[in-house]
This record gives sequence, structure tokens and C-alpha cells, in this order.
Amino acid sequence: MLRLGTRRSALATTQSSWVADQLRALGHEVEHVEVSTEGDRDQTTPLAQLGGTGVFVSALRAALVDGRVDLAVHSLKDLPTTPDPDTLVAAIPVREDPRDALVARGGLTLGELPAGSTVGTGSPRRRAQLEALGFGLVVTGLRGNVDTRMRQVTEGHLDAVVLAAAGLRRLGRIDAVSELLDPIQMLPAPGQGALAVEVRGDDAHTASLVAVLDDHDTRACTTAERALLAELEAGCSAPVGALAEVVEGFDGPELSLRAVVTSPDGTADLRRSLVGDPATPADLGRRLARLLLEDGAAELMSAPATTDHSSTTDHPATERAL
Repeated sequence: MLRLGTRRSALATTQSSWVADQLRALGHEVEHVEVSTEGDRDQTTPLAQLGGTGVFVSALRAALVDGRVDLAVHSLKDLPTTPDPDTLVAAIPVREDPRDALVARGGLTLGELPAGSTVGTGSPRRRAQLEALGFGLVVTGLRGNVDTRMRQVTEGHLDAVVLAAAGLRRLGRIDAVSELLDPIQMLPAPGQGALAVEVRGDDAHTASLVAVLDDHDTRACTTAERALLAELEAGCSAPVGALAEVVEGFDGPELSLRAVVTSPDGTADLRRSLVGDPATPADLGRRLARLLLEDGAAELMSAPATTDHSSTTDHPATERAL
């Protein structure tokens, strides 16, 4: 019997159930073990003040390490980029939709919301990119589960909220979306839409059972995105967006990586991209991060608020697979 650790939220349970169903289809018995995390218990304090989305991870990892569970399912974007010496990400299954989604009153799109409309998000990245669009929106903080956030719109407290499309699809709530935001407008968080199935580092047996769920392209893309985040020395709550895709190049598959670093208030942003070898995704991520740092990313992330929006637009640097 495999004991699968899961948080209590509807989304976490849905994601864990999907992994459990995949393992059961392979002939394994799986039972759920509920694990309470600080991020679940405290629904009011902004995540950045709690220590970022890593607060959803620590309790699950503790349950793994002390043997209460055999595997745990995380949203990959919540995992700190620093490897944990006691655990192993044995599988990153095929990715769901990585885009952000707008849920707005009357089905309005982002461009249709009047200036002064209130938009809720708990993500500094989303806040900064929304501000950078220059639509005159009033962006406000938001905590709670998916239903709680969406009720802020249906009950008239907010004009719109921005959520991850992947979570809405997994919960069967995608019909509530007014607009799926094109990555040209809003690049998602590194790893957004992907799951991570984690096991104890010394549990080779469970790792081998779980490894069959791993998707090669998803792992390559998310490895590049998270390597970029790590090289920038930015946490999972930083105003950094990144999206990698496996594309067909002249000489075969290539890995295309786009990234944006935004000032916390959205008054300036820096966008860059690289294309490299899918076989070395971490190298691609680190190279693009160094390009961003050379162009002022560190200063931008720590910049004080200014009054004028400015954008350093992308001039792609291409690194062809050798």
C-alpha cells in the first residue's frame, strides 16, 4: 500500500487523486493521508509574509521524511528551487494549461475592464504584470481557496480575480473563466500547471514505481524555468515569469524559454528569451538568467516605485542545439 500525502484543499485533493488514479491503473494500492500545512491553516496573512508558497511544502516533506507517507503531490511552482537533501522529485507528469486565467464580472476580458476596476490576486508576479499592462486597474491582495476567491467576484466585492488555469481545469471550473491570458501579456510562474510527485531520497522502490508518470517534455520545460528562477536567486513569490516550450527547429527539437522580470510595482519590466538544447534544460535556464542579470534584473526586482511605466522589450538571443 502506497501512502500518499495530500493537503486538505479541494485542489490539492483533486491533484493527489489524479496521481493516485494513475498509480492504481498500474496495479498499485494507494491510500490518502491528509497533512495540514501552515499555508492552509492561515488563510489571511499574505503568502510572501508567511515565507512564500514554500509554506505548502514543508509539512508534506516532513511527513515524507519521518515515514508517515511514501509520496507527496505538490504544485511544482510551490516547490523551492533549492533541492531538498532528504527527498526526490520522482515524477513530473504531463503539464496542464500553464496560463493564468481571468474570472471577471459579466464575462469581461482584461482589456474590457474599465480603469479603476478592482482585480484580486495573491501573487506578486501577477500583481506586477497586471500593473505593467498600464490598464489603470486597482490590484488588491487575495488569499483563500479557489471558491473563496471566485466568490469575491460573484458577490460583488471585486471586479475580477486572476487564477491559474490549470487549477480551474482540474476542478472542472474552467467555464467560469472570462479570458485565458496569453503569455505575451502575462508570463506564468516557473513550473505553473505542472505537478511534482516527491518521495524520500532513500526510497528507491517507491521512486521506481512513480517514475513511470514522468513526462520528458514537461520535465525539460520546468527544469529550464526553475533553473532560471534559482540563478536569479528569486523565490517562488518573486515578480518573475517564465515559460519554456519544446518546439521543432531546423535540426530537430529545441527548447524555447521566455522570461520576464518586473519591478514589484509593475512600473518597469525586462523581457528576454533563448533557444537551446532540450537535453540540457538547466543550462538554458541559467544562461537566460545571467542575460537578465547582465541587463539589470536584480536591480529591477528590488527597485522602489516610480511614476512612469517602462519596458525593455525582448531582443531574443538564440542558442542553437549543437
